[in-house]
Amino acid sequence: MTDDGLIESLVAAVGRDAVLDGDDVGDDYGHDECLTVAPRRPAAVVLPRNTAEVAAVVKVAAERGTPVTARGSGTGLSGAATPPDGAIVVSFERMDAVLDLDADNHVAVVQPGLRLNELDEITAAAGLVYPVYPGEYSASLGGNVATNAGGMRAVKYGVTRHQVLGLELVLADGQVIRTGGKFVKATTGYDLTQLVIGSEGTLALVTEVTIRLYPRAPHQATVLAPFATLDQVTAAVPRIIDSGVGPLVLEYIDLLTMSATASFTGLELGIPQEIKDSALAYLVVMVEGTDPTRLDDDVAGVAEQLAELGAIDAYVLPPAAAGQLIDAREKAFWMAKANGADDIVDIVVPRAQIPDFMEKVAALAGEYEAWIAGCGHAGDGNVHLGIFCGDDERRSRLLHALFAAGVALGGAISGEHGIGEAKQAYFLELEDPTKLALMRRIKAAFDPDGILNPGTLLG
Repeated sequence: MTDDGLIESLVAAVGRDAVLDGDDVGDDYGHDECLTVAPRRPAAVVLPRNTAEVAAVVKVAAERGTPVTARGSGTGLSGAATPPDGAIVVSFERMDAVLDLDADNHVAVVQPGLRLNELDEITAAAGLVYPVYPGEYSASLGGNVATNAGGMRAVKYGVTRHQVLGLELVLADGQVIRTGGKFVKATTGYDLTQLVIGSEGTLALVTEVTIRLYPRAPHQATVLAPFATLDQVTAAVPRIIDSGVGPLVLEYIDLLTMSATASFTGLELGIPQEIKDSALAYLVVMVEGTDPTRLDDDVAGVAEQLAELGAIDAYVLPPAAAGQLIDAREKAFWMAKANGADDIVDIVVPRAQIPDFMEKVAALAGEYEAWIAGCGHAGDGNVHLGIFCGDDERRSRLLHALFAAGVALGGAISGEHGIGEAKQAYFLELEDPTKLALMRRIKAAFDPDGILNPGTLLG
């Protein structure tokens, strides 16, 4: 039920055309892409055009104690963009501009609703690139900040927190602050920029993001190497990194996922059947460069090294096939969803522990009578698992065991999707209680009345 007077207050703050309520609130505003958190209906959706309007909306919410959930493009996988019943959803779809592209300083200032594919087109025209490349390229910059998004290029460039230099924030009382700026280092008090990155909308609403840009390498090449075991794949990863070639992408794909990918997309990579029959895992290595001749030398060196490291063979893929493979890998979530996956998780462990973790995954799959398919960012230990286990109670116990196994190996519950609402119970049970208590005190300092995305992360 809508708080009496809420809609009128929001209309007074930002105008009738920026407020949706009643039947005008589309179903998409009540959920993200998480498979396990049910949609809810917000009291209102506000479509602000600038920071001042965001601040005005938050002030209304603060006066009434109404929950506020920020929303980018809704591609998150943890339920963090699923609003509480009766909440205000602040959708940033109208705040999607590049405010400043500073080629001399290699930075851009962007609004949170800007999508990665839109940013890529703009930066390409300037010969630059923003390197964060998560699985869904229609994701927004604000969503990237909220979850500390990573993706396949993290092995070379790092994740979102390595690319964000500053933020403009609306606090829980409607005040506006700026953190960081167009500089790459500072030792000036607490780093509030980094504190907000990955906080899933629970500390502040992001209204501007200052990001690093890099020169865009014009040439890329991809090597696909089938291996007889996953252990061989993970053993090869540090050696490829040590080689100095600086891979842009270093991904593993298990047999089940590769087979499902080929079936789902019709992808044909020209691998002989006898090789497919003996391969249990694949390593994808993409390199980039400015000089095509040097790139060819690097690719030849990678292929030779992979053979020495036990690959059954190494295939330098034609550009079109490489593009199809990378595109299919990015769409692994949609493939898993289409095939009836009951959950998707992204546990991260130290990359040298991937074989130990995957051995545990196989054992747990058998113990809980589940089917688990995997692929992931081999270069940084981020393992993505599609869980097929229809019994809710058994799946919950399986997930707890998987998360506990990852944590025991020195890892964490999520590498990039975030905790949100979906993984909250596991996070609260497995995390250090002292750390949780500190996080709650930080949350209270930013948001004393608990109106920012309640029910997410810490509960």
